[in-house]
Amino acid sequence: MKLVFVSGLSGAGKTVALKQYEDIGYYCIDNLPLQLIGTFIRSALRRADGRYEKLAIGIDARETRAQIARFPTYLESLRAQGIEVRVLFLRAEDSVLLQRYSETRRRHPLAQGDVSLSDAVRLERQLLAPIANAADATLDTSSKNLHALREEIQGIESASDGKLSLLFMSFGFKHGIPEDADFVFDIRTIPNPHWQPELRKQTGRDTAVVEWLEKQPLTGQLYGDIEQFLARWLPEYQKQDRAYLTVAIGCTGGQHRSVYFVERLAAAFRGIFDNLTVRHRELWQPSSQPSPKP
Repeated sequence: MKLVFVSGLSGAGKTVALKQYEDIGYYCIDNLPLQLIGTFIRSALRRADGRYEKLAIGIDARETRAQIARFPTYLESLRAQGIEVRVLFLRAEDSVLLQRYSETRRRHPLAQGDVSLSDAVRLERQLLAPIANAADATLDTSSKNLHALREEIQGIESASDGKLSLLFMSFGFKHGIPEDADFVFDIRTIPNPHWQPELRKQTGRDTAVVEWLEKQPLTGQLYGDIEQFLARWLPEYQKQDRAYLTVAIGCTGGQHRSVYFVERLAAAFRGIFDNLTVRHRELWQPSSQPSPKP
């Protein structure tokens, strides 16, 4: 049996995540009481039809505080039975969660009585800490749309075969640093194509921008240092059975320099890591053009 616990802050995308697991062949159960996990798993393992061979269970703030505190114990028990268990935790910035609740007008599960929505979000972080601390993968959905979240879940799932799933992400510092990144490289020292009027509306995937950047001496020097660093250390993370790793490259606006670097790094490492994806956070669309040659 492959078992995935999907948890996270209310409004961070747990329902979307469970739907994605359902789409890739998991039997999904939302809010199964933790105290019934053992009984359910024993019954599922006795089935001969393979219905629960791949199982995803959603856990959230509707569970009791006492049961959530026991979550690490439940994990140990399941793994002791030889069950392959993983934990995915979804989070987002408070301001984003508040905005999402304002837009949907849904009631937060902890916003009852005189508890305000902002207090409910803060209390929920504390309540779910035992699950968050036990997570094998944590995704910050603050700036992710549905497509990006589904793509990252697919990457995590494909990495469950023992291969490292590698995500190269471009972003703009003026929009905030991605909190779920494992490595963050600041490339703002390179001249900015934004100040070239003919390049301003283009991106780091356009030929004119690529050619302009490659004429700048610092571009090749900084790219070489980053590529050399990743080539040295990514295999070490892979040896430690790391399932998922994000490398974030940031410039000022996330349109030119960081996009170019991500495309070029992806081209260099795509033959080394099978599970490799590219995301340009500020462009909100997948790469559709060939990556420049390293």
